[in-house]
Amino acid sequence: MSCASRMAQSPTSLPVPSGLPSPSVPSGSVAQALPKPAEPGISVSVPVSWSDLPGWRDAPLDPVWGVLLRNCERPTEAVMSLCADVRRLSIADDAQRRQWMESRLQPHRLQAESGASEGLLTAYYEPVFDASRERSPGYEVPLYAPPPELASGSSRTPWFTREEIDTRADVRARLRPLAWLSDPVDALVLHIQGSGRLRFKEANGSTTEVGIRYAASNNQPYRSVGRALLDARELTDASWPGIQVWFVRNPVRAQSFMWTNPRYVFFKEAPIAEPELGPPGAQGVPLTAMRSIAVDPRSVPYGSLMWLHTRGTDLQLSQLVLAQDTGSAIVGAVRADLFAGTGAKAGALAGRIKQPLWLWVLKPR
Repeated sequence: MSCASRMAQSPTSLPVPSGLPSPSVPSGSVAQALPKPAEPGISVSVPVSWSDLPGWRDAPLDPVWGVLLRNCERPTEAVMSLCADVRRLSIADDAQRRQWMESRLQPHRLQAESGASEGLLTAYYEPVFDASRERSPGYEVPLYAPPPELASGSSRTPWFTREEIDTRADVRARLRPLAWLSDPVDALVLHIQGSGRLRFKEANGSTTEVGIRYAASNNQPYRSVGRALLDARELTDASWPGIQVWFVRNPVRAQSFMWTNPRYVFFKEAPIAEPELGPPGAQGVPLTAMRSIAVDPRSVPYGSLMWLHTRGTDLQLSQLVLAQDTGSAIVGAVRADLFAGTGAKAGALAGRIKQPLWLWVLKPR
């Protein structure tokens, strides 16, 4: 689980882009032979024709085929029946792959029970920070392993809050630090993103980079620090870059606003097997930048192959993606969090993404 506590945001209402079907009425191009709408959990999926997917005919398929192959390394029921063909078509061209997809898969437009098909896209990333294995001058902000009572992940009993963990010596005495950071804002970023990478400078002068992954939480509710700052009229830009600027300008007051979010995340160290990929998502598959999304699993099964369409100031996409992750803030029928990648550049993009979203699930016929 790599996006355990990311920030929830509210959708922006924008007109439906040209070429999209009505939010509440199936496209007129849907043939009578199409299957009936399905209702998986909190969403309704309405069968449509391939021509209803914006940009489908022009989308290159080669960039996503490697993602599909990795998805089949830990296949879910949603894609298990497709994996033999996915492997066979790894040496095919785009025309052959497109023909196979159109004959083997049925697009379903995802919508809420109300009929609304416009949802919300946000983004997340894997941060990278310098760290120390021991507490030392300049590195005094701890990242903790979970206490024994939370380590198994089976407990749902609320534990101490973020403020109590930060301020009570008796609580901190029960915790084991995994690493030390230089900035409490960096620690908050890791708590929100749920995973990251740490760079340790070794005694011989070399640098070691390790993964840091979600291990457990204190079972407290997540509350958005950005929302707290907005409610206090401290800022008008609640994007993560805007929040970070406020923290830099208000170091004395920053801690009190961090405490408005009582949720606290504990970590475990993990090797980085494939540096070009992100951490494993909830499906157990390493995330791929701009191709992996986090979803509400009540709406979309893990492993599902999907078509994503979005248009915003910072991002315009119409492409295949895989539902490979989830997060406590990713709730709703048409809701996705796009994995933007690793490092500062990915973080700068992820912090700005908050825009309308349309999704189609591609189901085996």
